[in-house]
Amino acid sequence: MKRGAFWKSEWLIGLGLALLMLLVAGGDLMQSLERKAYDLGVLASSRTPSDRVAVIAIDDQSISNIGRWPWSREVHAKMIDLLAGAQAKVVGNTVFFSEPQSDAGLAYINKLNKFFSASRFRNAIDPALQQEAVQLAGMLQEAEQDLNADRKLAQSIAQAGNVVLAMAFQLGEPRGNPDHPLPDYLTKNALPNVVDAGGAAEMGLLPLSTLSAVVPIAELGMQAAAIGYLNLTPDHDGGVRSEPLVLRHYDHYYPSLPLLLAAKSLNLQAADVQVVLGEGVSLGKLHIATDPELRMNTFFYRDAERPAFQVDSFYDVYSGKIPVSKYAGKIVLIGATAQGVGAPQVTPVSPAMAPVLVLAHSVSSILQEDFFVVPGWGVWAEKGVFLLVALYLMLALPRLKAGLAALFTALLFVALLIAHFALMVGQSMWLQLMTPAALLLIGHLLLTTKRFLVTERGKEKSEAESAESNRMLGLAFQGQGQLDMAFDKFRKLPMDDGVMDLLYNLALDFERKRQFNKAEAVYQHMAAYNAKFRDLEQKLSRAKAMSETVILGGGSASAAISGTVLMAGGGVEKPMLGRYQVEKELGKGAMGVVYMGRDPKIGRVVAIKTMALSQEFEEDELQEVKERFFREAETAGRLSHPNIVTIYDAGEEHDLAYIAMELLKGKDLVPYTKPDNLLPLPKVLSVIARVADALGYAHAQHVVHRDIKPANIMYEPEDDMVKVTDFGIARITDSSKTKTGMVLGTPSYMSPEQLAGKKIDGHSDLFSLGVTLYQLCCGQLPFQGDSMAQLMYKIANDPPLDIRTLRPDLPVGVVLVIARAIAKQPEARYQTGEEMAQAIRQCAAAISNEGA
Repeated sequence: MKRGAFWKSEWLIGLGLALLMLLVAGGDLMQSLERKAYDLGVLASSRTPSDRVAVIAIDDQSISNIGRWPWSREVHAKMIDLLAGAQAKVVGNTVFFSEPQSDAGLAYINKLNKFFSASRFRNAIDPALQQEAVQLAGMLQEAEQDLNADRKLAQSIAQAGNVVLAMAFQLGEPRGNPDHPLPDYLTKNALPNVVDAGGAAEMGLLPLSTLSAVVPIAELGMQAAAIGYLNLTPDHDGGVRSEPLVLRHYDHYYPSLPLLLAAKSLNLQAADVQVVLGEGVSLGKLHIATDPELRMNTFFYRDAERPAFQVDSFYDVYSGKIPVSKYAGKIVLIGATAQGVGAPQVTPVSPAMAPVLVLAHSVSSILQEDFFVVPGWGVWAEKGVFLLVALYLMLALPRLKAGLAALFTALLFVALLIAHFALMVGQSMWLQLMTPAALLLIGHLLLTTKRFLVTERGKEKSEAESAESNRMLGLAFQGQGQLDMAFDKFRKLPMDDGVMDLLYNLALDFERKRQFNKAEAVYQHMAAYNAKFRDLEQKLSRAKAMSETVILGGGSASAAISGTVLMAGGGVEKPMLGRYQVEKELGKGAMGVVYMGRDPKIGRVVAIKTMALSQEFEEDELQEVKERFFREAETAGRLSHPNIVTIYDAGEEHDLAYIAMELLKGKDLVPYTKPDNLLPLPKVLSVIARVADALGYAHAQHVVHRDIKPANIMYEPEDDMVKVTDFGIARITDSSKTKTGMVLGTPSYMSPEQLAGKKIDGHSDLFSLGVTLYQLCCGQLPFQGDSMAQLMYKIANDPPLDIRTLRPDLPVGVVLVIARAIAKQPEARYQTGEEMAQAIRQCAAAISNEGA
């Protein structure tokens, strides 16, 4: 290749790479890299947080002592009274009081008040009755005041006069007018001083838009000193680094909660906040520079020798353990840090920071003017640096020797890193320099690699891989069971009879693992060299037939059977699992496939459930799991009950464990859990009663199922047959993890003690059966959540959804049976399956008598 053509080629590569980096600069990958560099810059920076900000945490200790969350609003009222007495400057409560507190006693008192007001007793003529009426009216009024927690909280907020409440906006671009106008007590917080000095609106440089709002109830909102939104906007990688100080709701602009808290601490009102679109926000003499969407790049203070902010337990303050006098003149933020109450956020200084602590950092950043800014010239500087790196790759790097090129690239890369950190640490400025840094490294590696490969030395080295090295590596991989890698090495060897022997043995190893499609590939590779080698033609024919019809174990956790297979002698034979002939596939389960099989000696037709244990468990625990598998299968096999599926045999074939069991007609109960396909109630009660009998029998034999759910209950309507399946299987899997890290099992049906990892007994199965009965009656689960954590929390702490709201015609007796079966505490449930079955049958008899 001529020298001029060589330089031109590298110039084109540098230009193409620069254009490609420009295209991906705004993508998730590069933006994630920029954010990681930003986080390191924050960690390297040091600022002193405001000592005026204090946090009162609703932590696990507080919930344990005060009671299950959410608390009565009397608790919040008492805390506000305490802080008001201590003369706290501002109190910011991050709890969303968007719904009135529901209290059964208050509703009943209101009902009595309404009845009394309309009664004749209220207007009695007799003086004695009039006096009693007045006394009764006073007692009702006193009871109503004592039970109205919302009113108590509103009175405390009004008396304090410095409480700022939280709300939330739903972000989105509106297409018309709002469905409902915001209430007056919220609109009074709108910012009146908004100016557009540089034509930001015309250029589309506006705050984020909103569609609707979740606001405090009127009784509380009307008494609040101010109401600010608490909306966190994660970046591309899910981290929270910036705070939207202003949001746009149609034609009005609303301030954030941290902005209002800072304003109130400076004795300023919403009218004192000056907003310049596209530039920033001024708060008195404080000026907060933002991005064009009015988002502040919050400074997150590192915990050095002590925590960045003073954080006290709500209960310690509430109980007087911590004197409230310490909050005099402070900005006090009240919010949740307990697990399961509020989603923790990823920030530059913490992988899981409670929202109330994020709020503390934002308030301090505003008051201290601690934030990172992107200067107006920053965009041009970033483009200039990118262009400089691109020119270096296109024009300078190709002309430098390898050692000198590495030195210059390293110096330029270090200069970019120093500039990034120096600007962040020293000037609180953020320039996105990781894209040109990535371009520099990738370009250097690409161009130097190309230069190396086109030289004679590169060619010789790329072709220097010796046949002996490939042979040894292939044998090593084969010995370790890594057959695919062994085949990759053997294919690089020049073919001869010795290599054919290696490949023949490798193909046999693939066959032993029932990976017939891979064995076929090896045989085809051999046939291209010598199709007459040994019995290669028969081996290839058999492997091809097997790969088209049989896959057992091998590279996936499932297995499939279809038809028959050709044998080496030309005969026909069905595939075997242990002593059973596999007839066909019946279906796929969580860990394997279920087949119909036949015992050729006695002609018994069975269902064979396979489990690829070696693919679901790590090698160091596989032996223990196998022992447990056969121990549990033996235990389940001893169960003999008309409503429990009979287990005949268990065994192991290569990497598959299997259980042979009674072949059942019908299907599981899952189709009957749909609201539009429910079974008649008498039939549901009959089925569940028989399952309860089966569980009672199993529990008496010291066998706990652990995974009762509709999918594990078989029902055949024609013969009215009910069978419980998978006894003992759950114990094999409930403590294991799949390759994705998720615990196997069905959390929607698990008891609280099972979710908590406690030792469980038959009470847990009865809880799961109660959940199943609930679902079969109404077509919904009693506990539902948007996430696994929320679902587990509701099962452990919240009452179930009232089934009467889903099926009002459900008899009271059935409702009571379900309520007892899914009680949180095991001792409150039915103590045996027989007891639950008896209660269900009594309900069924009562329903039958009513129908008669």
